[in-house]
Amino acid sequence: MSDLPGLPPAELLKPGGYKPFFDDLLTQEDALHTIKVMFEDELKKNVNLQRVSAPMFLTKNSGFNDNLNGVERPATFAPRDFQDIKLEVPFSLAKWKRWALHYYKCPAGKGLVTDMRGLRCDDDVDFTHSLYVDQWDWEKAIGPDDRNMEYLQTTVKGIYKAVYDTEQEVAKKFGITPLLPEEIKFFSSDEMLKEYPDLTPKERENVLCEKHGAVFLMGIGGFKEDGVTLRHDGRAPDYDDWTTERPDGGFGLNGDLLVWNPILKCSFELSSMGIRVSPEVLLKQLDIMKVPERKDFVWHKMCLDGTIPQTIGGGIGQSRLCQYMLRCAHIGEVQHGWYDPKEVSALKAAGIRLLGLGEFE
Repeated sequence: MSDLPGLPPAELLKPGGYKPFFDDLLTQEDALHTIKVMFEDELKKNVNLQRVSAPMFLTKNSGFNDNLNGVERPATFAPRDFQDIKLEVPFSLAKWKRWALHYYKCPAGKGLVTDMRGLRCDDDVDFTHSLYVDQWDWEKAIGPDDRNMEYLQTTVKGIYKAVYDTEQEVAKKFGITPLLPEEIKFFSSDEMLKEYPDLTPKERENVLCEKHGAVFLMGIGGFKEDGVTLRHDGRAPDYDDWTTERPDGGFGLNGDLLVWNPILKCSFELSSMGIRVSPEVLLKQLDIMKVPERKDFVWHKMCLDGTIPQTIGGGIGQSRLCQYMLRCAHIGEVQHGWYDPKEVSALKAAGIRLLGLGEFE
């Protein structure tokens, strides 16, 4: 069904190709609740985070919404009696939560986590992406001496332990076979590019994940030596640090946490995270991306003058984690969403049941 690009792999659409793990929807809801509660508790414990409230919308003029790639349309509305005010549903809380550490006066070593809900009107909608975004958006204050690969990897191990322990508990409670390895492996986009120069970034991820089960791929963002082609994937210039040289010879103090998805038979991203830009790195990356004018924005000024602290942070997809742990073929099985009506019909025919109103054409 090449005309329906949002469908899962064709093998899952064949008769008998896929069967949802749960027959009973209420039992599935219990499993979703178990995953979300346990993972958040383990994450807070392992990374030293505290849950805080998060905004459902931000004023456009604040500049605190995530720019993503700079072209996506935010869901925007105006209060009834203040039509000149524009409020935006956030894409993510990437900027807001770093400011929140300043607002809550968090010392180095302490962080925040939110139950973030957002809308991305211009996202591709397929079996792993939705218009609706739900994630644990977290951020932690660090000291200048923590801006290094060792600190990054220690934090990743704490996050992955929360993922691993949650899968073990869910497997025990609901009879799902656990698949994750106990330890996560670390690789860099620089070394993978040298080892597999003819593969696409996704193909390189597949090689790593199929072999190791769970990996953290460091160095996301920036270009190859030609200065034009992305070395792996894009990253905004004002969030993660993707230019600092590491002891292994690669560049970037950020990365993606990836696992092998046994249902979809491909790499599966659970989290994007990293040590955030320092004032020096911010200016360097703005110049590389040819957007130096951003340094005059309110948030960027707060970063450059030291008002907001040095941090490490990221987002962990709630529906993504649930889709993986419950072995679902489509993200719409674990969250309420909207999908192409033609694809909904094809999914129904294949026995893939979308949650709630997502199943209606």
